[in-house]
Amino acid sequence: MVKVTGGGRRTGAVAAHFAYISHQGELEIETDEGQRVSKDGQKELLKSWHLELSAGQYRPSRGDKAGPPDIKLVHNITLSMPAATSPKAVLAAARVFARENFGATHRYALALHTHQRHPHVHLVVKAEGLDGRRLHIDKAMLREWCQDFAQRMREQGIEANATPRAVRGQTRRAGKSYVLREELDVIVRELSATKTIADPARARLLKTRKDVIAGWNSIAATLEAQGEIALGGDVRYFANHLPPVLTDRERLAMKLFQITKERTLERRSTEPLRERAIDRVR
Repeated sequence: MVKVTGGGRRTGAVAAHFAYISHQGELEIETDEGQRVSKDGQKELLKSWHLELSAGQYRPSRGDKAGPPDIKLVHNITLSMPAATSPKAVLAAARVFARENFGATHRYALALHTHQRHPHVHLVVKAEGLDGRRLHIDKAMLREWCQDFAQRMREQGIEANATPRAVRGQTRRAGKSYVLREELDVIVRELSATKTIADPARARLLKTRKDVIAGWNSIAATLEAQGEIALGGDVRYFANHLPPVLTDRERLAMKLFQITKERTLERRSTEPLRERAIDRVR
């Protein structure tokens, strides 16, 4: 997984993040130049990035009283893998990923964390490149990074897949879902009042599903044109039998309906037994 977790807008914030990813100096930070920086060297590393010049280039003209815009000086990125993945492999893949994507254009530093179940690397990338251009991260770039990091993990002998869940036919995240009690209360009240759940996110999910199905059908058409009739048919079957689109709220509502139904059936099945037991006592 590749995730952008923010970025410092002040030099002090960047210094604080360096302290965090190094566990207050207990871990060394590795730079784009291959240097290992200890706690004592973090201030010098930060100074060598000249972040104050980045902010200075965006100061308003003398007559503008709005003040300098609040821009990111760095991007904070996390590269992580599931539990039981080799931390050494994650670090090796992260090094290649960072070098290939930023080595010739942006200063960066990284640190490996293994204190949690899933090993991960914190990567700090200077927003302004060596050529003065700023790094702007969008969804397309993030998808490319996910695919790139997955490839780097495979090169380390670790199975990794960066295919989006929607394309794989999955409509929910893996693992447990922790829903706030307030959300549950809102859903219960809405179900009690209207017997239905309205979720604005449904329209967006339906559009995504439509695009996914169109993509699979396009692949099927290409296969059929190449003479792969059976394989094309399998692809169409897969696209036409994807699981129903449900938002998190709708899924939770269905689970509540199911639990209520099961409890009702259980209660009805035990009532005759209870009545017979009462009759025997009488």
